[in-house]
Amino acid sequence: MKYRIVSDSSSNLTVYDTDVDFISVPLKIRIDDVEYVDDADLNVADMVAHMQASKKPSTTSCPNSYEWLQSFEGADCIFCVTISANLSGSYNSCVHAREVYLGEHPEAKIHIVNSKATGATMQMIIEKIEEGIRKELSFEAIVTAITEYQRHVKIVFCLESLYNLAKNGRCPMALAKIAGVLGIRFIGKASDEGTIMQASIARGAKKANKASLAEMEKLGYQGGRVWINHCLSPENAYRLKDLIHEKYPNADVNVNQTTGLCSFYAEEGGLIIGFDDYA
Repeated sequence: MKYRIVSDSSSNLTVYDTDVDFISVPLKIRIDDVEYVDDADLNVADMVAHMQASKKPSTTSCPNSYEWLQSFEGADCIFCVTISANLSGSYNSCVHAREVYLGEHPEAKIHIVNSKATGATMQMIIEKIEEGIRKELSFEAIVTAITEYQRHVKIVFCLESLYNLAKNGRCPMALAKIAGVLGIRFIGKASDEGTIMQASIARGAKKANKASLAEMEKLGYQGGRVWINHCLSPENAYRLKDLIHEKYPNADVNVNQTTGLCSFYAEEGGLIIGFDDYA
């Protein structure tokens, strides 16, 4: 049986450095008249600069069912991980593609994970799937393991800028301008349904990192695994990593950059923090 992991590109893994079969299905970002495909060739810095310069609202689009279907071809046991179904139509497109593929390949097995999050949390779920494949667990055992693991994986956001959200009608422009002038960061988390909720605010990067760790602890963090995704702000991500290690010296903390879709929402300076609540 040929195993494969597939995710949409909001996982920030357009390329996955592993010998396990992995495919990323790209989302797309349209700014003015330019469409950016969220794949390994995307220049994130250029896209973010264009987004900051544009006066118009920008849009995103999820992979369609045909694109998901193409990613399944040639595999027998497929695990799909998508951005929260409450943030995008990616999950529904994937579900439709599964129905078509199983109609053509009734012997195949496909499990779809609605991450109810994005970015770092998706990476952690993907790593758990990879672990099961490497252990040569059965398809059903891997499904059981990741379903249980998902109960222990949480996400926190730390946003430095709200301008793109304001341009797209997600928050008042006056609030975005005030936050920019005062250096206010917004700390958020995911609801049980996979929507974004504000948790707190902090002024300045140092206080924002402390507030982010405090929110992680409220959600059960005890020094376990962490992925920090940053949008063009590695220094801030590593400062948060150092802060976590000051309190939890043995914590497994990893850092990487957001790709296109997560950069669109996090904006420059933003952090997406995925973690589990294991000690």
